[in-house]
Amino acid sequence: MGAPVTSTDDVSESRILLTEYDHLKEEQKTRIGFRDNLLYFTLAAATAVVAVTVQSGQFPLLLSVPAICLILGWTYLVNDEKISAIGHYVHDRLGPQLGELTSAHGTVFGWEAYHRDLAGRTTRKRLQTAVDLFTYLVLPMVCTTAFWCSRTVQPLLVLASLVQTLALAVLGWQFLRRTER
Repeated sequence: MGAPVTSTDDVSESRILLTEYDHLKEEQKTRIGFRDNLLYFTLAAATAVVAVTVQSGQFPLLLSVPAICLILGWTYLVNDEKISAIGHYVHDRLGPQLGELTSAHGTVFGWEAYHRDLAGRTTRKRLQTAVDLFTYLVLPMVCTTAFWCSRTVQPLLVLASLVQTLALAVLGWQFLRRTER
């Protein structure tokens, strides 16, 4: 059995909610940094593969770009979804709970709603989606097309590239689906 709660161990519901908020915002901040770095890492990895391909003339290497983009693109999407889910949770659940406890008038954690209503948000979301689609869909398809046009096309690699193309289409659809929210 635990130690009894004393006046110095103030464990109120509002303190618990604020602690949860702090932990969620820290997780959100970490995920944002990780997600944003995935974009840069993807571009660097694709550039390195293209450079090695050009230097070596080994065009089948280009098929590693779609694989890289699929793995990192999916990881990017999962992190982006978690970032948004944290924001929605804070806005829809945590803020109202804390507001009820503190009898706060207005919205607690107002930034969670305020930034969604700023002018240009829709345009920024669309531009970010365009960048994401270029990085995780167009770039690997350019590499796939370059492989298809090379003289080193082999039937098994063509089949692998077609499977990758289908997977990229699904990833692209996921990016577009996420934009609608």
